[in-house]
Amino acid sequence: MPVYEYEHCEEPACALGVIFEIRQALDDAPLAACPTCHAPVRKLISRPNISTPRGNAQLKDLGFTKLVRRDEGVYENVTARPGDSRYVRRDQPDTLPDLSKTIRD
Repeated sequence: MPVYEYEHCEEPACALGVIFEIRQALDDAPLAACPTCHAPVRKLISRPNISTPRGNAQLKDLGFTKLVRRDEGVYENVTARPGDSRYVRRDQPDTLPDLSKTIRD
């Protein structure tokens, strides 16, 4: 369940403070009152926490394949796994990465 931020509309006499976080399901209605002090609150728009892979090793660990163009029709597989060709060449299907190693049901 996601975490949402709420802000008290008035000066709170609440242990939660002016801004507080609460876990709610996506289909739950926004709170109109603080669950602790019952004062009016409003929902804030917050920046989501999105993490992206930092490098080729993390991409490989997550099951991605990254090809970098090196020449016309030649790509380097910088996330090559054992048994994969380091270079992928156009019109040579045997150089393509084996996706059955990374794609599962």
